[in-house]
Amino acid sequence: MFIKGFTYGFDGKSGDYRTPDAAASIKKLKQAGNEWICIAFIAYQEKFSSTKIHFDYRYTVKDRDIEFAVRKAHELGMKVCLKPVVNCKDGVWRAEINFPDSDMMGKDVYWDEWFEHYTAFMCHYAEMAEYTNCEMLCIGCEMVATEKKELHWRKLIKEVRKLYTGPLVYNANHGTEDNVKWFDAVDYIGTSAYYPVAKKPGETEENMYQAWQPIKERVKALSEKWSKKVIFIEIGCRSAKGCAMMPWDFSHRKFPFDEDEQAHFYSSCLRTFFDEPWFAGFFWWEWSTRIYDIDKAKNNRSFNVYGKKAEKVLKKWYSKPRD
Repeated sequence: MFIKGFTYGFDGKSGDYRTPDAAASIKKLKQAGNEWICIAFIAYQEKFSSTKIHFDYRYTVKDRDIEFAVRKAHELGMKVCLKPVVNCKDGVWRAEINFPDSDMMGKDVYWDEWFEHYTAFMCHYAEMAEYTNCEMLCIGCEMVATEKKELHWRKLIKEVRKLYTGPLVYNANHGTEDNVKWFDAVDYIGTSAYYPVAKKPGETEENMYQAWQPIKERVKALSEKWSKKVIFIEIGCRSAKGCAMMPWDFSHRKFPFDEDEQAHFYSSCLRTFFDEPWFAGFFWWEWSTRIYDIDKAKNNRSFNVYGKKAEKVLKKWYSKPRD
């Protein structure tokens, strides 16, 4: 299996997936050459130290929304990875969700309660992934501080596998993949590959390509360590000058529009990884639920590639068979 994919819908709120604009956006995603779609959506806990996860349907997409999006993707011939994500309402990055390891009695009371809620959350979507015939399920995203709780994660994975029969992937964060001691329990190693590959704004594609080479060797070593293929389950770069120096930047700071830098990031990465036998593919970040009009592409500094040079790069590579 090789994934030629894109992430969709992370900007969506309750009801947003079931609109004409959303259906048109998925169709455009398919026309960009994608064979897979990663449907990513958010539920919330109040803050990084909260032990309970809530469904607030002012924000979180409803089950009917997800079923609609999965059905539309399947109708277009795409495969689906379902990716539920927990964020913190206080704005703290989910990688910081953390608790004391034990209380005075030596029990993990805070961790136990959080994992009880998170397991129930993930099992809900495991059932949905099975019911809607999703081809993959992502069981967590960039939850760095939780990864040390190996036994809790292994127990969660066992519960998920009772409900979902497809392949599982966990989404680590770039540079922290070695924290995960339980990659043997999932089917694919996922990572958010926001590696900085530029030293200056407007970096050349060739320099970016050279910067990817030592990263490739580290990722290959990770694959060999676990005998698992690696998916870049998140990767991308905004179409703004300097963003290849910090591809994770989503702030929409007023950097000048630069579709060349975004296209160089795409091309250099695809050149580096596309034909590696231990590499299982890409879910680029991100394709909006409501995509802008094509005549607005040259003013859009987001991760979206619709109507930009990076989309042409993507179509070119995704039209190729693997060597």
